[in-house]
Amino acid sequence: MHVLVVHNRYASAQPSGENKVVDQEVELLRAAGHRVGVFERRSDDIAALPLRAKAALPVLVPWNPAVRAELAARLRAERPDVVHVHNVFPLLSPAVLAACADTGVPVVATLHNYTQVCPPGTLQRAGRPCAECVGGSPLPAVRHGCYRGSRLATVPLAVSLSVNRRRWWSGVDRFFCISAAQRDVLSGAGMPTERLAVKHNFVPDPGVRRAGAGEHLLYLGRLAEAKGVRLLMAAWDELAAGGGVGVPLVIAGTGPLEGEVGAWAAGRDDVRCVGLYDPDQCREAVARAVAVVAPSTWLEAFGLVVVEAMAAGVPAVAAGHGAFVELVEDGVSGLLHRPGDSASLAACVRRITAERAVNREMGRAARRRYEQGFSPAVGLERLVEGYRTAIAVRSGGADAAPPVGHDESWLARVTRAGRNGGS
Repeated sequence: MHVLVVHNRYASAQPSGENKVVDQEVELLRAAGHRVGVFERRSDDIAALPLRAKAALPVLVPWNPAVRAELAARLRAERPDVVHVHNVFPLLSPAVLAACADTGVPVVATLHNYTQVCPPGTLQRAGRPCAECVGGSPLPAVRHGCYRGSRLATVPLAVSLSVNRRRWWSGVDRFFCISAAQRDVLSGAGMPTERLAVKHNFVPDPGVRRAGAGEHLLYLGRLAEAKGVRLLMAAWDELAAGGGVGVPLVIAGTGPLEGEVGAWAAGRDDVRCVGLYDPDQCREAVARAVAVVAPSTWLEAFGLVVVEAMAAGVPAVAAGHGAFVELVEDGVSGLLHRPGDSASLAACVRRITAERAVNREMGRAARRRYEQGFSPAVGLERLVEGYRTAIAVRSGGADAAPPVGHDESWLARVTRAGRNGGS
């Protein structure tokens, strides 16, 4: 099969799980004998643009005609079987869909977040769940400045969502949702349910697994409010006040709360802030962990670090909402805490560090779960199946997949949680 992958790479200064997923899928397909090309832009290149080009960028976020022409020319020259679209913000734009329509090439799109229904893609505002724009106008996002705290920066995203909503829904033959939780949100917001397929991200086998009980608790990810970093600090303070849990907390990552986290950890012997790990260091840190902690306050569409822990035979303590509830079987392969509740998080951390035999069994269950649902073999099978479905749908040789059920009460639950201050 000949696949062309379309992706706007996120800035390397803030390592992206999405970039990692794209690279791993390209490598997986090529290793299986498929021909894979890449049509990409890099957000790193924005810094080198002349001032005039930088000033024009917001106008091009909703629609970039030069990208449409360039991609269409490449599609006519190479004639791939299918185009796989990932991120198009800010340098590509949904004009890539028009290029595919111009040339009649089937399109698959992976939805890595919630930008189809929420301009910043987080379903969160001011640290609380928010569904104000879901299924309706994105104007509330502009009013609240939901992207980077700026109304001006939010406008291009809101405009793009408004003017391209139907183009996405009609121009993509198959959407890959990276969790059932995400699919339920998008289906409930009016996206074409028959085109939404759940395809969890896969994780390569790390080649190293935990031996023994582990040496530390590990937070591995972006240091940001939505990732639950402040919640983790509050829970750790509660644990420390009660005598601690016998192992240190390792915090690996960078982000807007880096200074705050560093100041909190300064002078403590139960917390180590190690900055940004390279891939090898990440694998080693995970394999030496008693558990990986993922306390996100926003509704994660997936949760890559949890699956990376599973692959190493390490259980997770994760927030009990979003995709985590389908990744972690509570009490079997890890523990789920009440979202936004530091006492619940502290209790789960205390339990998973104190009950060593239970922890070891959870680690074994986590590894089995990985092998059954998130291994490269499973990932390849689901990728190719999705491509074949898209090709068949575009050619008229097969109908779309049958509709899947969704929880129609989800929007009400999220809206109520936002009003009440938690999920």
